[in-house]
Amino acid sequence: MIGSRDARTKLSDSVGLGEHKIEGTNAVADMYEATETATKLLVTAMGLIDTFDSQQRSLAVIDAFDDPRRLDWDIIPRPDRTGLSMHHLDRHQKVLMWDLIRLAVPLRTFTKVLAIPQMEHVLRDYEYGFLGPALASWRSSESYFLTFFGRPGFEDTWTLRFLGHHVCVNLTIIDQRWISATPVALGQQPTEYDGVLKPLFEDEETAFELLASMSADQLESAVVHDVAPADFVTRQVPRIGAREIPDHYDLGMPDYVITDSDRHALEFVRDRPSGISGGALDDGQQHLLWKIVDCYLERLPAEAGERHRAALRASGIDSLYFMWAGARKRGAPHYFRVHTPLHLIEAVNSVGQGNHLHTVLRDFDNDFGRRTIAEVAGKDGRWGRGHLSSRYTSSDEL
Repeated sequence: MIGSRDARTKLSDSVGLGEHKIEGTNAVADMYEATETATKLLVTAMGLIDTFDSQQRSLAVIDAFDDPRRLDWDIIPRPDRTGLSMHHLDRHQKVLMWDLIRLAVPLRTFTKVLAIPQMEHVLRDYEYGFLGPALASWRSSESYFLTFFGRPGFEDTWTLRFLGHHVCVNLTIIDQRWISATPVALGQQPTEYDGVLKPLFEDEETAFELLASMSADQLESAVVHDVAPADFVTRQVPRIGAREIPDHYDLGMPDYVITDSDRHALEFVRDRPSGISGGALDDGQQHLLWKIVDCYLERLPAEAGERHRAALRASGIDSLYFMWAGARKRGAPHYFRVHTPLHLIEAVNSVGQGNHLHTVLRDFDNDFGRRTIAEVAGKDGRWGRGHLSSRYTSSDEL
């Protein structure tokens, strides 16, 4: 087995992290390069913003890129959402908005993002006896919010976020060249019901297949606790720390509560992955583990996603860890995570007796574009340093 530090070293060697310079950047940044997608997103965003009236623009565009609200990716229902609601978009604007999402993710993920808001109509009927007549306005497939942070302009850095119940598509476009697309979170409720609309079935089912294939010895390593967390172990923090433990319960859902002992049994430690290494799996099981990883990497723009897949495969199967907690069957609280040298995948289905799924793909070092911005923003060798600002500065002052 390869420990997490060794795995990151192996990954660094495989892609030349911090060493191989390409047009004023390095191979770390190159993993996030998606110039074609960035340009199409920019043009579509500018076209959409141009249709906004003054009120729509004031809601949708937050000029300050460093506004702390940019780091919000919480997918529970909220009364204080930032951005422009789909309720306030006309038909043409909605088409452009969905075009933005389609440009950002592969088709399979796009169809999931399309389907998840439609589950609100299922929930409106499903929860009527629980929450009452207010559901007629509260549960709506239109209650999703579009926000731009910063200046969507040529060679600039800005964020596009589409956020609502069970959906967060979060894209940071850097210098019209690189895209950070994490955290990206998707959910589904219900998961166990007599209906055919199940957009996240594969995001969960492959993990069940892997678990069911394991021997007793493998299960002893993979299953770390018999109680699942209520929500993500790493919670909704903007940046994953070296160590994280889950909350006692999911906000607004106090019907499922875990103990302090459970919380510590489920803890995440970045340099000490929990669960079973991919190197301890047979060929068929390794195929299933890669299938889980690929499913979640499909939430990234296709241009960048392929590089992430290649980098992880170069790092080796033994650099991946699969961890399970809770029940080993559907219809009861359960949780799994996959820990890679670059990413963390979490899937939790505990609330409502295992009938309410939350999933997320995180990037340890580059959520919200943090690392790419620090290393290469404004330094693209194709244009020269500070090209955007030099455009408006006299040569005498440069």
